[in-house]
Amino acid sequence: MTRSESTRIAIGLSAAIVGYQDQTPLILTVREAQNDAAMDMLPFGPFDPLKHRTIELGLRAFVLAQAGLELGHVEQLYTFGDRGRHALPDDEGAHVVSVGYLALSRGAKLRDKGSMGAGFQPWYCYFPWEDWRMGRPDILDEHILPALQDWAQSSDDAHRNRLKLAFALEEGLTWDDERVLDRYELLYEAGLIGEAIADGRPSFTPSMQPDPAIFGKAMRYDHRRILATAISRLRSKLKYRPLIFELVGEEFTLTDLQKTFEALAGRHFHKQNFRRLVETNALVEPTGTTSDQTGGRPAQLFRFRREVLLERPAPGIRV
Repeated sequence: MTRSESTRIAIGLSAAIVGYQDQTPLILTVREAQNDAAMDMLPFGPFDPLKHRTIELGLRAFVLAQAGLELGHVEQLYTFGDRGRHALPDDEGAHVVSVGYLALSRGAKLRDKGSMGAGFQPWYCYFPWEDWRMGRPDILDEHILPALQDWAQSSDDAHRNRLKLAFALEEGLTWDDERVLDRYELLYEAGLIGEAIADGRPSFTPSMQPDPAIFGKAMRYDHRRILATAISRLRSKLKYRPLIFELVGEEFTLTDLQKTFEALAGRHFHKQNFRRLVETNALVEPTGTTSDQTGGRPAQLFRFRREVLLERPAPGIRV
């Protein structure tokens, strides 16, 4: 039997678990070792068909074991199977194909830290160029784009066109908040981030050490690629599914709702336009009570109007 014929495949499960707190979108991470040199990972584990009737049940089981967290909303994200994910080029061990999941956790609170020191981290520490709430990030024009454009000049037209679209570099193009994965892939292919260096990908600027404040914190294996995929999916689904209400409390002010949406989308929205969209789409209803935790005048409290799920197929906030 040849080597290719004997190659074994192992099915792994990876979870991008999103939380929200203090106007900050969070992602649950774990570590193999509790020291400063250890890299963050998404919760992950093998699928054991003898223990778990379905893949999703397997996912829920190992997240509970690793992080002490019981998941709410869960959906399958993508299947990641590139060679090199968990192996060296000459490794003859089983090739790991990972099924990625997106999950939401209201409150971002762990029952305990589980077996791997789990904790929620701000997701913009992995993608600092994606946060436009205070305007266009300076790191784009000062560091990221010059390095990418230098790389693209030595590449082909396809790469240059991808760069223009992903980073909106031509007149008439606008920044698309859903292209998180496209932008990450370009940085990886250019060898400008830690994962590319760890994978042995030639760097366009070999003398440069990626600064986490500019190029984001690297993660083990391809977990930052999985996270980029999850953020892209969530930002897209917010516009046609009411997932935003999985991350706010049962009762909330419209300001709280807007700030949560802005944090996830990574950009600021006009206050009156946002409220008009929410009210026009009949997504919320008043509770009849107010909150005095606003620092000013008491604000009216609202709740998600669940009947909207039966009234139309795509009840989201189409900003």
